[in-house]
Amino acid sequence: MSDNGWHIGVLGGSGLYEGIELEEQQQIEVSSPFGEPSGPVITGRVGNVRLTFMARHGMGHAKSPDTVNYRANIDVMKRCGVTDLVAISAIGSLREEMAPTHFVGVDQFIDRTRGRIDSFFGEGLVAHVSLADPVCPRLAALIAGAAEASGSTVHRGGTYIAMEGPQFSTRAESRVYRAWGGDVIGMTGMPEARLAREAELPYAMLGMVTDYDSWRDEEAGVEAFDILAVLKGNANRARAMLDELVSTLPDTRAPSPVDTALEHAIITAPEMRDPTLVAKLDAVAGRVLG
Repeated sequence: MSDNGWHIGVLGGSGLYEGIELEEQQQIEVSSPFGEPSGPVITGRVGNVRLTFMARHGMGHAKSPDTVNYRANIDVMKRCGVTDLVAISAIGSLREEMAPTHFVGVDQFIDRTRGRIDSFFGEGLVAHVSLADPVCPRLAALIAGAAEASGSTVHRGGTYIAMEGPQFSTRAESRVYRAWGGDVIGMTGMPEARLAREAELPYAMLGMVTDYDSWRDEEAGVEAFDILAVLKGNANRARAMLDELVSTLPDTRAPSPVDTALEHAIITAPEMRDPTLVAKLDAVAGRVLG
């Protein structure tokens, strides 16, 4: 943790830290009892703020959204001492006004993933955290303000449809998601946001719009080649946002309600708790498990 209490974790694309002048920069392999994380972390300071980066899809984008070990990634961020977690993700737009190159500060999720492990808890140690508001409003406002100040168009608020992937949507699916009230669509927001809450990490996502998904009849469907072309410019804007963020953070980090999300969430009686699972949760839930 930095002297002022801020330690910002960043989950995004590989090389996102490049171009950000990190003092005391280190690449560190951090192991997790939940398996292999996506890769090492890159950590360093910008002034009084520590930043720790992890490439969500691994170096060179080697991991597809359905094979990312989200539990290990969140656990590693917690072990590194991260206090607040910023997720930067490519998204498709389900709304005309949320155009490619724009940013969306996601504040709600509809989870359409399947088969992904979405909790640190389970048999032998049961916990139920509140997820009514899955994004930390303070952190979301800070990153949206930083993106705006650095010249990006930002839509504050949006419902994210988390799809399984790795294929893109059919036109019928895309229209259904619009009818449900979805604003944007992506493949990595869940279970990432769920796990961050269980780890008592304030989480906010800044989605980078790359395309209009498949709902526009007059356009061809989404192609990876077209997305990559937009992503390059979006990555530069994301770096500019992070530069602005570290310079505009409050001088001292005040406590967040998410810091104590597990306070009354664990319901398994102490004498019935699985000691093996308790040991694995030393970083994620050590504050309440002792």
